[in-house]
Amino acid sequence: MRCAICLLALMLAGCSVGKYEYSREAEKRVDMTVTGIPTVLGIGTLGTTIPLTSEYSLTAAHVAKFSLYRVKSWHPECDLAVVYHHNDNFQPPHFRNGHIGDKINLYGYSFISAMPVASTGTNLVNTGLKNEWNKLSCVVVASDAGVVKGMSGGAVYNASDDSVGGVIVGYSNRINDLKTGKTLYKDVSLYVPYARFKEWLDAAVKS
Repeated sequence: MRCAICLLALMLAGCSVGKYEYSREAEKRVDMTVTGIPTVLGIGTLGTTIPLTSEYSLTAAHVAKFSLYRVKSWHPECDLAVVYHHNDNFQPPHFRNGHIGDKINLYGYSFISAMPVASTGTNLVNTGLKNEWNKLSCVVVASDAGVVKGMSGGAVYNASDDSVGGVIVGYSNRINDLKTGKTLYKDVSLYVPYARFKEWLDAAVKS
């Protein structure tokens, strides 16, 4: 496996990468949130949250920033936040860090259709990602599972045991080797793995 600090995901400006489809299962596992940013339809952009407890949900920081939810905790390095959200009739998720080569399932909401969607794929590589919301020290996982705008903040499930392995934070049209400039992967989804936020999440929920 390549060293994570030697790779960099270059963000894509389009709407989606890979394949995804409508999913009733996604509706059971994640929630939709509408932000206050106006769109051409006049309703605001969409994001996704993951129910944690009866009081809190987990999402991407860039979703929490513009959502109507009050933020309980921001991750200091990763594009993550815990928000106050009333959750009824849900099963608390079991978290487990996955591995490169593992099969995964992604669940979220589509900005295009405002419908719950899902995709499947494989963990490809660890990579650096540096932007307004994610520091390079928070290494993310790239996968070949499809993703569309609106799925940010959604859940990445490990297919082998149906545990939550991470949080979707975006997608990229390519991942380059920083030393050679060579493109190693194209059109990938990106998520923060559980190992990067376990201690922060435990503290945020218990405090």
